[in-house]
Amino acid sequence: MKTVAFVPIRLNSQRVRGKNLRLLGGEPLMCHILRTLTQVKELDEIYVYCSSEEIREYLPQGVRLLKRDKRLDENTTLGAEIYDAFVSEVEADLYVLAHATSPFIKADTISRAIREVQSGAYDSSFSAECIRTYTWYRGRPLNYSLDNIPRTQTLEPIYIETSAFFIFPRTLWVERHQRIGDHPFMSVVDRIEGLDIDYPEDFATAEVIVASRKL
Repeated sequence: MKTVAFVPIRLNSQRVRGKNLRLLGGEPLMCHILRTLTQVKELDEIYVYCSSEEIREYLPQGVRLLKRDKRLDENTTLGAEIYDAFVSEVEADLYVLAHATSPFIKADTISRAIREVQSGAYDSSFSAECIRTYTWYRGRPLNYSLDNIPRTQTLEPIYIETSAFFIFPRTLWVERHQRIGDHPFMSVVDRIEGLDIDYPEDFATAEVIVASRKL
């Protein structure tokens, strides 16, 4: 089963300007996930999907640049448009969509998720964080009743997609345009491993984590 990973990269991010090349722990943010992917033995190929040749000098050994159309760099571009374009250009049985904004995801975590899907036990996989606290949705409690407040330890957990990675077979995307199928393997990670850098405060948190690991 040919398994290919791809990391969509654009250099004109808005919420954290220039974040993909911004230094984290002495190297560009995007290099963290790329280096991690090179340690995943289940992968046959690894791509950065970017419109700029400038990115090539930062790529670790074993990572290829596949240039994409600049129209995919627009702020209005949907993720589905990027995935469509990549899948049409690179043939594979299984795709691992990984994001540069998750620098702390572990190679072992990705490896296990790939194996679970390759085994046929699951039709897809994604990284998620388990939250066990009192949650609300649309003005009402989501996982408890107001007249029967349980202990935190016994609350029904809520799972949140962290967006570190999604693993899906070609058929799922081509036929249904979904990156998560009907029977996914939820790869549960802790808050640090699941950190997703979307805003400046997220980057500040990542810097604190890196600094603490060096002590």
